[in-house]
Amino acid sequence: MSPTWDSDDPIAETRISAAGWLRVLARGTVLGIVVFGGLGLLLLVRLLERPLFGVDRPITPYITQGVCRSAFVIMGLPLLVRGPRMKVPGAVVANHGSWLDIFALNARKNVYFVSKSEVASWPGIGWLARATGTVFIQRDPRDVKTQIALFEERLEHGHRLLFFPEGTSTDTLRVLPFKPTLFAPFFSDRIIHDMHIQPVTVLYHAPDGADARFYGWWGDMGFAPHLLKVLAQRRHGKVELVYHSPVRVDAFPNRKSLARHLEGVVRSSHRTSV
Repeated sequence: MSPTWDSDDPIAETRISAAGWLRVLARGTVLGIVVFGGLGLLLLVRLLERPLFGVDRPITPYITQGVCRSAFVIMGLPLLVRGPRMKVPGAVVANHGSWLDIFALNARKNVYFVSKSEVASWPGIGWLARATGTVFIQRDPRDVKTQIALFEERLEHGHRLLFFPEGTSTDTLRVLPFKPTLFAPFFSDRIIHDMHIQPVTVLYHAPDGADARFYGWWGDMGFAPHLLKVLAQRRHGKVELVYHSPVRVDAFPNRKSLARHLEGVVRSSHRTSV
């Protein structure tokens, strides 16, 4: 069984006009300079940051945040935010509809993503993920002890981990059931009483006249064609982040009840979740 969500109603292929290709060239060039220029700066700063601070990253997350904020300006895609960002120790969870989620969530808060281990080997995306401190994990219940140790180390250093409990991206129109496995490390005796988790709802509003799933990235969709489609769009819709109140992990008896609660909160602000 594939872990990737798919749809019986595939989205129609988007044809890019001549004007669209000009936008791809202009926006893509600037975006590439900003993203890979930012990556180069991050790696340079990290050469000094690592020996001085070790696992801690007091400087480089702000470079990542600046690059992600700039990306939305370059693409002409508005990013709106509601609700306060968490200031207490812990993690963040969100629904997952597109690769744009990573830019959006990084743009408004210093976070470290938790991702499946396969992403580390993806060209381009894998390099960026490793450089920005992404936590890579195996999707195997037998590795829970390793995950607990890894999560404990990062959380004890003040890192706010962010993960997508659905386990896959969708068409942006739904919220899939949250998988409780990833919540197990937060019930470790060493950290359970200090940890909070903040749910975030990510909403995509398609451009006028476009398919409601315009920004969705799912199934076997290629990253490059989807990126080109976004860069070519003349007038965009918008992306909206809704930050909900954090909850204490020790207020829940187990990971399943915590996962159900967080899923319900994320769904509460998702206009079309099913």
